[in-house]
Amino acid sequence: MTCIVGFVDKNKDIYFGGDSAGVAGNTLDVRKDVKVWKKGEMVFGFTTSFRMGQLLMFKLDIPDQPKKMNDYEFMCTLFIDRVRRCLKDNGYAKINNNVEEIGEFLVGYKAVIYHVYSDCQVGMNECKYDSCGCGHDYAMGSLATNDSKSAKEIVWKALEVAEKFSTSVRRPFKIIKLKYEGKGVT
Repeated sequence: MTCIVGFVDKNKDIYFGGDSAGVAGNTLDVRKDVKVWKKGEMVFGFTTSFRMGQLLMFKLDIPDQPKKMNDYEFMCTLFIDRVRRCLKDNGYAKINNNVEEIGEFLVGYKAVIYHVYSDCQVGMNECKYDSCGCGHDYAMGSLATNDSKSAKEIVWKALEVAEKFSTSVRRPFKIIKLKYEGKGVT
């Protein structure tokens, strides 16, 4: 299910877009609940499970970043530790063969898109964009060929391409913007 798209524009503002598909086997529901949202100084977009998204949206208490800690270290330590605790405490995280598994999601923070994978690793794509979900490959192809359109149009087009070629991506699309406040120390 899903296509989540993140894009950082020339002003370092982050745009996240998500579709509305809820898929289980051969069943497709178009959901009213959103897959992209802002929380504090971050923007989130998830795939894998609506329950995981609900926990991140409503129960995750984002820690403060220490002034002397760079953004990447913060995301890989304090932030992901808090995510793991939130998901575990609320019955979502799973342990398989002694490996903790959560879901997959994107987080935009201080002009950077972080990709959180199911094994809790935090990645940063070399590009100014990223995607997750079953529409990932289609969206990344669209993002790689973007032209001088606005960031919102680039994100919209990536979602349209994913919808065209993936049976698990559906409108309506929601696109949100997280304005850069000039505080990044990555």
